[in-house]
Amino acid sequence: MSEARVGLVIEDDHDIRELVRTVLTQAGFDVTVASGGAEGVLMAKSLNPDVITLDLGLPDIDGFEVSRQIREFSDAYIVMLTARTEELDTLIGLESGADDYLTKPFRPRELRARVAAMMRRPRSVPEPGEVAVDPSSDGAAHPERGNFSHNGLELSYASRTVTVDGAEMNLTRTEFELLYALLEAGRTVRTKSDLVRRLRDEDYDVGSYISEADERSVEVHMGNLRKKLGDSPQQPRWLQTVRGVGYRLAPGQH
Repeated sequence: MSEARVGLVIEDDHDIRELVRTVLTQAGFDVTVASGGAEGVLMAKSLNPDVITLDLGLPDIDGFEVSRQIREFSDAYIVMLTARTEELDTLIGLESGADDYLTKPFRPRELRARVAAMMRRPRSVPEPGEVAVDPSSDGAAHPERGNFSHNGLELSYASRTVTVDGAEMNLTRTEFELLYALLEAGRTVRTKSDLVRRLRDEDYDVGSYISEADERSVEVHMGNLRKKLGDSPQQPRWLQTVRGVGYRLAPGQH
């Protein structure tokens, strides 16, 4: 029998804290709560949670800094819960390492759905095999395989590792999923809506509503990924922007 998944709720509002605790508990998590940022960081270190919900308006350390500190040692999925509606706050939160966000008041079933989608992203694949990406191909990959090599970048889906010129990269799970989606697609363009649905673990053609904020969040995650890889938007080695549409893998270098 597998161990229970661990959830951590960092929230100073008692009512919201208990609501989120209930939602995660019903979703099968062993839940711990913290009412402040410093306490939350310490708990994240000791518990190694799978999912963290994080209020931005904490009384001691703001949620942006809490997210940055947690990202130094944890790859847990982080969902920001914020009463702020300004887009800038959302973008700063994503840039600080959060994977997703919900604006208060939120529907409990929406939080549960977001968390469920995150947890459905597989951490490993059976019998991984080597796949060299052909930049001229459509990028189709066999689902049982999970290793890619392109322009000095190596990705192993089985071990969830990425190396560039032999140096291992420290990516969030969301950044990893976006990079994997582009490697898998090869030179086929993935729209921002495609990538939002990929992160939600939805089929590309289900027709669910994708907001401008959802697409903007993908842009932020891609920007974070570029910075970590040391990739140039002007002369991309891996991540090529197709302006007004989305992203695709940059051509192979010979």
